[in-house]
Amino acid sequence: MKQLLIVFLFLPLLVFSQSDFEKAQQFFQAGKWKESQEIFEKIVKTEPSNINVLEKLGDIAGHLKNWDAALMYYGKLKKIKPSEADFYFKYGGVLGMKALEVNKFRAFGMIDEIKSSFEKAIQLDPKHIEARWALIELYLKLPGIAGGSESKALKYSNELMQLSPVDGYLSRGHIEEYFNRYKNAEQQYKKAINVGNSKKAYLKLANLYKNKMNQQEKASAILETLKNSNSIPKKNI
Repeated sequence: MKQLLIVFLFLPLLVFSQSDFEKAQQFFQAGKWKESQEIFEKIVKTEPSNINVLEKLGDIAGHLKNWDAALMYYGKLKKIKPSEADFYFKYGGVLGMKALEVNKFRAFGMIDEIKSSFEKAIQLDPKHIEARWALIELYLKLPGIAGGSESKALKYSNELMQLSPVDGYLSRGHIEEYFNRYKNAEQQYKKAINVGNSKKAYLKLANLYKNKMNQQEKASAILETLKNSNSIPKKNI
């Protein structure tokens, strides 16, 4: 009887909370960040360890480019659930975005934590594709004195090849394009199209033709092929 009474007492609160979450989720999916944030912040006051709400607040802060707030939320999530790879990946990504907006001396001091966050994500989830993409980008953009290295970028590209051939060829094409080896990049993007028929591969190849190789006709042909293709799986679009 006592347990039944407790259920009746707290049922309205649970229903109210669920309703709030659903409303906030609808705003989130619609890209209405401020409206969504307001409701999620209301929920987290009574549920400070709610993982779903904390992650949404971190994501919203990221969309709003409020890097410090995003780091706070993802930092909490790492402590609450240290086995979740995505929390380390998101933390490293936000820290990387913040590093782009501070002076070079401060940014240099963030590099190790950015790298270790992505590496931790891979350690927790050996199949984590996004963390490998992030490390490729990091090693391409970093100057050599700060640890930048094409060979290190290629290492993670090779790992992607084993996990997902499409991502492997796309990442190799990205590396080749970054170093202005456009013919090599073209071949890699074509291989990505052949093995995965993904929209991203078509767009990368079209962009290469248009903006790097000055071959507008080829770019238009690729886009036309993409437009008329009915065989591209929805998951690749």
